[in-house]
Amino acid sequence: MLTQSGIDAAMTRAFELAALGPARGVNPRVGCVILSADGRVIAEGHHRGAGTPHAEVDALSRLSPGEAEGSTVVVTLEPCDHTGRTGPCSEALIAAGVARVAYSVDDPGDASSGGAERLRSVGVDVIAGVRREEGEILLDDWLASARLGRPLITVKWASSLDGRVAAVDGSSRWITGREARADVHRRRAAVDAIAVGTGTVIADDPALTARIDDRLAPTQPIPVVFGRSEVPAAAQVRAHPRGFLTSPGNALPGEFRALHARGIRSLLVEGGPRFASAVIATGLVDEVHVYLAPLLLGGERTAITDIGVSSISEGMRLAVRETLPLGPDLLLIASPKGRH
Repeated sequence: MLTQSGIDAAMTRAFELAALGPARGVNPRVGCVILSADGRVIAEGHHRGAGTPHAEVDALSRLSPGEAEGSTVVVTLEPCDHTGRTGPCSEALIAAGVARVAYSVDDPGDASSGGAERLRSVGVDVIAGVRREEGEILLDDWLASARLGRPLITVKWASSLDGRVAAVDGSSRWITGREARADVHRRRAAVDAIAVGTGTVIADDPALTARIDDRLAPTQPIPVVFGRSEVPAAAQVRAHPRGFLTSPGNALPGEFRALHARGIRSLLVEGGPRFASAVIATGLVDEVHVYLAPLLLGGERTAITDIGVSSISEGMRLAVRETLPLGPDLLLIASPKGRH
């Protein structure tokens, strides 16, 4: 006989399966375990990325017709109830004749949620919130991005201790050392997209790739160039292995939502000071990564410019989440207070 401890054990396995799924992109990591009426595992599945079967359908595909009748489906995320690149999981489960569905986290999507209600409407027993806290930790940045309807946004810069990103003559290579630059590339490889303004593309001609040990990383962020100026024909970004996107940069909140709709759930903003300041001024920044070098430069080339603050009381207070020594430099990671 199937017990609550049996469902909990199946959820543990479902979490393990979910972790095999995509860490990037708009689709979540989801794992599924199907149990027979007497509690035996009869099928497992997980989602492998956009356009591939969802975890429930992946698991059902491993069973013979009729074999899922009366079964219990244990899944990390509420079954979807909409048609996108694939059909609704709720209907697939109903057609398979399952008796019970136990899931961890409610689907936050306006279009995709509602699977639990649909299943209940035809008499399927639904258990919601099984080990919800663990499920939310697993989904982490996907869940936050889905609830916000935009990518999670990190603004990054490297500066001297006095907050300068370049010397008076404009030279900036290199403010930080080798270890800090390597860390930047590791973090680039972990995000969906990297954003700069057209001014940076024209002035610095960055490649915007992620490199590990001087070789292209296996995963690359897609560059997004914000601004109305044309990207020069010879710009390095035109040779990026993933191509690049452009966005006008005059209505940033809406442009961020459009990026999310294209499957971008994490965005690393790298430059320059004017563009970074415009992003900060939207109030939508989730993290700030500052690489501090033990260096004094003076002058006017500050890391950020006007962000709409005219008094101390209006300042954006941050909570420091982590400090990480990197050779002679220091990475400081902070979030606006109250965020996450």
